[in-house]
Amino acid sequence: MPSEANVAAAPAVPAPEVGPWAPLRHSSFRTMWFAVLASHIGTWVHDVAAAWFMSERTGSPLMVAAVQSATTMPVVVFALVAGTLADIVDRRRYLIAVQVWMLVMAATLAWFALSGRMNEWVLLGLTFALGTGAAMAMPAQAATTAELVPRPLLAPAVALSSIGMNIARSVGPALGGLIVARFGVGWALSLDAVSYLGVLLALLLWRREATVSTLPSEPFGIALRAGLRYASKSGDLRSVLLKSACFYVFASALPAQLAIVVRKELGAGAGTYGLLLTCIGAGAVAGAVLLPRLRARLGVDRLVFGATVLYALTMLVVAHVRLLQVLGVAMVFNGLAWISVLSSLQTATHVSVPTWVRARALSLYIVVFSAGMAGGGLLWGSVAQRFGVPVSLTAASLAAVLAGAFSLRFRLSAAMTRNTAPSSHWPSPELTEAIEQDRGPVLITVEYRIAPRDRATFLPLIHQLGGTRRRDGAVQWDVMEDTAEPGRFLEYFVVGSWMEHLRQHERVTHEEKALQDTLRALHQDSQPPSVRHFVGAAPTSPRLTPLENDS
Repeated sequence: MPSEANVAAAPAVPAPEVGPWAPLRHSSFRTMWFAVLASHIGTWVHDVAAAWFMSERTGSPLMVAAVQSATTMPVVVFALVAGTLADIVDRRRYLIAVQVWMLVMAATLAWFALSGRMNEWVLLGLTFALGTGAAMAMPAQAATTAELVPRPLLAPAVALSSIGMNIARSVGPALGGLIVARFGVGWALSLDAVSYLGVLLALLLWRREATVSTLPSEPFGIALRAGLRYASKSGDLRSVLLKSACFYVFASALPAQLAIVVRKELGAGAGTYGLLLTCIGAGAVAGAVLLPRLRARLGVDRLVFGATVLYALTMLVVAHVRLLQVLGVAMVFNGLAWISVLSSLQTATHVSVPTWVRARALSLYIVVFSAGMAGGGLLWGSVAQRFGVPVSLTAASLAAVLAGAFSLRFRLSAAMTRNTAPSSHWPSPELTEAIEQDRGPVLITVEYRIAPRDRATFLPLIHQLGGTRRRDGAVQWDVMEDTAEPGRFLEYFVVGSWMEHLRQHERVTHEEKALQDTLRALHQDSQPPSVRHFVGAAPTSPRLTPLENDS
């Protein structure tokens, strides 16, 4: 269960309902949404053209599968690296650099195809380069959503992003097949290259309003460890990631086997497969329209579980029904269920973490999503290979419901109400001498005087605060009670350097401020709790330099 319970919070006031299309009224989001949609369509056109070229040149199912692996494998390998970079550099410039890389790689691939110089290894190498670019862009692109719209519009904005992906999945393969058939693989790959220009232009036009830190950027290694530390200490984020794993591992069975059902069980062709994909996209659009009302009426946790059950039912239909009209209706509900879960999990990831670590949190979510879909697809594909597709889909649907029931213990509702905006309420440390920023370790102590009647209230709250201290950088934390004066408590925590403590000042949120205000209200003294700072003093430590007198 999440360890950061919402204490001392005011009674929840229902937020006014916002329409599913409201984010499109914001010009920056609208421009980026259409540009990313065009880019996704171009990616699907590339996938069709690459698979067709490989099948024609080699006739090997393994080599055709290798094209898909070259696209998806970099996501699992590089997503966390990408999320770390997106949090410590200027996100807009970073995305521009990645888009330029992808444009160059896509244009190079198109040139090889148009000039007749492309072979299977050139295709795999450049496709892997494109997949690496996509992996490096995904966390940063996801994190920018929270910068393009106000927080009340974040949930519908995430849903609209998913709608864009579904529209691209419906349109892209058909468009790619048409271009390959009429004009050839080279022109299809050229369209993919052109599609990156829209995102590049949208990024150049975007005037980002980012919070500017007075501190230097974290070194990459420290930032990577900080992101992993935050994820391990944040109950809200752990809940989102565990709930995601409980869904995607089992939901992966349907997209992995739908084409087999169409070809072998229905005896139909690519047109029927495309029609069912279009039904999924239509269901996703309908789901995005209904999501605000469904979330307000059911709550996010019941909505996710209900959507999981609905998704499982659609897998059962695909497993046992061979009437195309029924399958089409089932795929509409499948798209509705998919976007309900996907949007809720992505939104919870966004709002449960502060800005300084958001891209890293989203990169972990992307890793869970990608690994769950890829690993689950292989798992259920192996079951289908041995026992048949109906058995595989039936087993996956039942397991999805059981996993969904199990994941009810991981609540999203608390994460969705967190106020993770920086509060900046910690006063600057009082210094009489300058401290080098890399000097450490640093020990911070806070002294409380608590009445006996408040002891049972104080101790759980101070340990809850300890969790936030560790999450934001403390390598050690504890609270002690004076044996000579019961009720006199000393909280202490240690961070690696003075710079790390200064970063804590920037990272503290309104959620933590509410908790600290509650603790201060229990403090039995007219003065606030005493805070002291101690810096490491090894024999080789530099001498502290007196501060200049400004008077």
